[in-house]
Amino acid sequence: MRQEIQVAGLTHGTTPIPLGTKIENLVFSSAISGIDPTTGHAPADPRAQVAQLFRNIEAFMRAAGGSPADIGHMTVYVASEEIRSYINEEWVAMYPDPAARPARHALVTPLRGGVVAQVELIAVLPKA
Repeated sequence: MRQEIQVAGLTHGTTPIPLGTKIENLVFSSAISGIDPTTGHAPADPRAQVAQLFRNIEAFMRAAGGSPADIGHMTVYVASEEIRSYINEEWVAMYPDPAARPARHALVTPLRGGVVAQVELIAVLPKA
C-alpha cells in the first residue's frame, strides 16, 4: 500500500505532488530543497541553504519512519559547480563514517526559485 510522506512547511506549492511516498519499507522522495519550512523561502546564503537542505532530509526521513542512515541512494542537483563543496561539508557531517555512506550522484542543472541544491533519495527502512 502506498503512503504519502509530507513534512510541515515543505511542499511543492499547489502542484499535486507529495514530498515523498512509502511503499512497504521503501521510501522515495520528490525534490527536497533547502527551503526553510518556517519562512517558506530559501536562505540567500548558499552555505546556509545547503545546511537547511540536510536538515530537511533528516525531517523527511523522520516523517517516513526512519533516519538518514536508511538512505541507500541520493541524487543531488546543484545550480553550479561551486555548491558541491557545501554539499560535501554537510555530507561528511551527516555521514562521518566513509564505510556507511549512501551511494550518491550529483548533476549541475538550472534550479528554480533561488534554490541552489536539491536532492531526490531512495531509502530502505528496516522491516517491522
